[in-house]
Amino acid sequence: MRNKNITELERRDFGDPKDAPTPMVKRCLELCRVPIDDFTPEDLRLMIGQAFSLQYLVPMAIEHLQKDILTEGDLYPGDLLSAMLNIDPVFWLDNKELWFEVMELIENGRENLALGGIDTKAFEALY
Repeated sequence: MRNKNITELERRDFGDPKDAPTPMVKRCLELCRVPIDDFTPEDLRLMIGQAFSLQYLVPMAIEHLQKDILTEGDLYPGDLLSAMLNIDPVFWLDNKELWFEVMELIENGRENLALGGIDTKAFEALY
């Protein structure tokens, strides 16, 4: 599965990157054509922030966060977790097992999260 790209996984063409109206949209459309196994933490942060293929990308992000709760894309330490915390709550309500995995990471990484200034209260309040 991870050798496939989002276009293949979703069975949907999201459009041609050269027709994108902004650089961010262009990058997202480019990433839709890249095997998800090749995604960097920044790619995950961007695509999760734009709510692309969460069912495939959130488990991959969790793997990165298990190694380092403050995994960094291109913005700041912990930006991948911040993107996860900002996912629409409906996703977490429909994917309780993934929510529990993230909660375990939060519990184990509280000290680092406090140092990084990452607020998890809203996420924790979902259940």
